[in-house]
Amino acid sequence: MLAILGITAPIFILIAIGFFACRSGLISRDQAAGMGRFVITFALPALVIRALLERPLAEVFDWYYVLAYGLGSLLVFGLGYAFARLVRKDSLSGSAMVGLGVSVSNSGFIAYPIVAMALGSPAGVALALGMIIENVLMIPLALTLAELGRQSGGGVGKALRGTARSLIRHPVLVAITAALLMAILELHPPPVAMRVIDMLATAAAPVALFVIGASLSGMKPGGLVMDVSQVAVGKLILHPLMVLLCFTLLPVSNPVLASAGVLMAAAPMMSIYPILGARYGLEGRCAAGLVVATVLSFLSVSVFIWAVG
Repeated sequence: MLAILGITAPIFILIAIGFFACRSGLISRDQAAGMGRFVITFALPALVIRALLERPLAEVFDWYYVLAYGLGSLLVFGLGYAFARLVRKDSLSGSAMVGLGVSVSNSGFIAYPIVAMALGSPAGVALALGMIIENVLMIPLALTLAELGRQSGGGVGKALRGTARSLIRHPVLVAITAALLMAILELHPPPVAMRVIDMLATAAAPVALFVIGASLSGMKPGGLVMDVSQVAVGKLILHPLMVLLCFTLLPVSNPVLASAGVLMAAAPMMSIYPILGARYGLEGRCAAGLVVATVLSFLSVSVFIWAVG
């Protein structure tokens, strides 16, 4: 418990610093929005490139793990999207962000340290495979649907064309495509370029958390209870249970790796979730969901650690 708190406490501290910096007037909301654009345009693409180039794909690739974890994530994405769209009558972009929130974990900054503490070396393989699933499948799926909602109006054909143009220019998807091509062709940037990528990637987490805190400043919680609850329950309970079910149906050769996947899924959503939501005017809702899920994950992750032994 204390070890898990030691991992999550710095996250809350950085969020609190951003909150009080904005509340006290040290930075404005416009300045915080500019920092968010820095994360989404430069730091996050660098983080994706580094994650996909750190290890050879053949070294860590396990088809059963990818199928099981990917299927579990897709199922919970579909459930979250359908509940938001059909039951709560949310917008297409809003429903897509709900699906993203319940199906993509904070793999690098929360899940990996917890899994490494609980299970040891399989955490590295689970992190690499999880990042591939998230960056190749889940994030592009959510952003495609969200962009389709953003481009609505003027007919389906016009919306699809507008969505395609936006996706082609989206920094995260451009970085994913470039990194995958380099990984497949076994190409690596020169050392100087990799140092720049490392520096930008290192800035992604702290700046994103600072921006989350700033976006919470002045936000009114009224009307967000259901929005936050559906994302928190879906991410902390349904996602790991769906992944566990899929590992039961598609057993991997290493059961410890399967346990690592369940714990990865039990982590709260990624720290740049509100940054992605800001493009669709949903940064307040996404930030509140992230904070609540991260707080509650202290208990839920502990339960799943006990459950996987």
